[in-house]
Amino acid sequence: MKDEVLGLVRNVGDPTNGLNLMREYLQAFVLRSLHECEAFTTMAFVGGTALRFLENLPRFSEDLDFSLIKEDRYDPKRWLGKVRRDLALAGYDCQVTLNSKKVVNTSWIRLSGLLAEAGLSNRVEQKLSIKLEIDTRPPKGADVVRTVLTRHLTFALRHYEISSLMAGKIRALITRPYPKGRDWFDLVWYCSHRPPIEPKTDLLQNALDQTQGKGHYDARQWRELVRQRLENIDVNKLKRDVSPFLERPADRDLLSYENLKAVLSG
Repeated sequence: MKDEVLGLVRNVGDPTNGLNLMREYLQAFVLRSLHECEAFTTMAFVGGTALRFLENLPRFSEDLDFSLIKEDRYDPKRWLGKVRRDLALAGYDCQVTLNSKKVVNTSWIRLSGLLAEAGLSNRVEQKLSIKLEIDTRPPKGADVVRTVLTRHLTFALRHYEISSLMAGKIRALITRPYPKGRDWFDLVWYCSHRPPIEPKTDLLQNALDQTQGKGHYDARQWRELVRQRLENIDVNKLKRDVSPFLERPADRDLLSYENLKAVLSG
C-alpha cells in the first residue's frame, strides 16, 4: 500500500502538488479505515475535504472534518486505533494522537519519513500530518445522506448533503475571525452553479445562534452579511492563501472583488 502513494507522486515535478496528492491519498486511506470500523453509523463527513471528495471541488484540502449524528457507539479511541494499525500494516511509520477534552475532538495523524522517501523534502525528520476534527455538538438541521464512492480507494460514508455543507461554509465566512482564501474560493464554486446552490437556512441559523448568540444574525440575510465581510478583505491575501491548494493555479484569479460581488448578487 505504501508503494501506491509513492508511485502516485514519483513523476510529479511540483513538490506542492506532490504533497497535495499524497495527503489526499492518505485521507482516502483514513476514510476507508473509518468506514471499515463503522464510524459512519455515528458521525458524518463534512467540510472542505468532503466537498472535494463528494462534489469534485477543484482544490485540495488539508483536514478531515466530521459532525456527530448519534451519541451512542461514539468511540473515537477505538476508530483511531484501527487507523493506526492499518497504516502500520501498510508500511507507514505513524503516530496517532487524540484530544477529546473539548467539544471538538481533535486527532493528529503524523507520518514520519514519508516526505523524504517520496523526494518531497530534504529533511528526514519532517512529518506529513493529517488533522481530524469531530464536532460532538454540531448545530441541528443538517440533512445527512449515505454515499459509496471511489477516490483512490472505495468506501462508504455518511455525509452532509451539499446545501448543508454550504451552510457550514457560510457560517465560516460570516464568523471566522480571519479571512481564508479557501473559504472565498469555495463560495465562488457554490454560487457559480446554475441554479446557484443555496445554504440550508435552518442549519445556518442554528450554527450562527450557537457561536454568535441567538438573534445576532439572520441567516436569511447571509448574502448581505458576507458582502459586509468582503469590504475589509485584501483579495490578494486570499489568492496567496488558496494558491497552493488549487488544481489549476490560474483559478486564483477568480478571487476578485468584481467576481465575489457578482456571485453574491444572486
